[in-house]
Amino acid sequence: MKIYLRKLEINDALISYRWRNNPKIWALTGNRPDRVITPEIELDWIKKVLSRNNEYRCAICIEGTDEYIGNVQLTNINNGCAEFHIFIGEEKYWGKGIGTVATKQMIKIGFEKLELNEIYLFVHKLNIPAIKVYLNCGFVIEQSDGNQIKMVIRKQ
Repeated sequence: MKIYLRKLEINDALISYRWRNNPKIWALTGNRPDRVITPEIELDWIKKVLSRNNEYRCAICIEGTDEYIGNVQLTNINNGCAEFHIFIGEEKYWGKGIGTVATKQMIKIGFEKLELNEIYLFVHKLNIPAIKVYLNCGFVIEQSDGNQIKMVIRKQ
């Protein structure tokens, strides 16, 4: 299955708000919502994050249908480094290798377009599928504290 990344758009909130209310998505992440997310709340959030100049946020879309299925982003861009985040919101696409492809595409954008030297991420130690994706994409474990692992990839 082929995917592509495009810049996140304000109207994506009309789909992504549903994902924010799915507890399965947030089971092994640190940024779960503390309330029910409405389309209006999600619209406000997307407007706010799209105005930041130290972030690069993309929608993950299926090639051919243009279905928006998740988000991948680089945040906290500073001094040649950025923090990586990804999630596939549409459960029917879990386990299909899309996370690996989207991660590789975002790494390429980070190093080539944004001219980063390092991309790092934090992952829950029990999120074995995600850890396998990150290792497959070239990240290495740099640090492990409690339930969280820090992984890093550096420009070659």
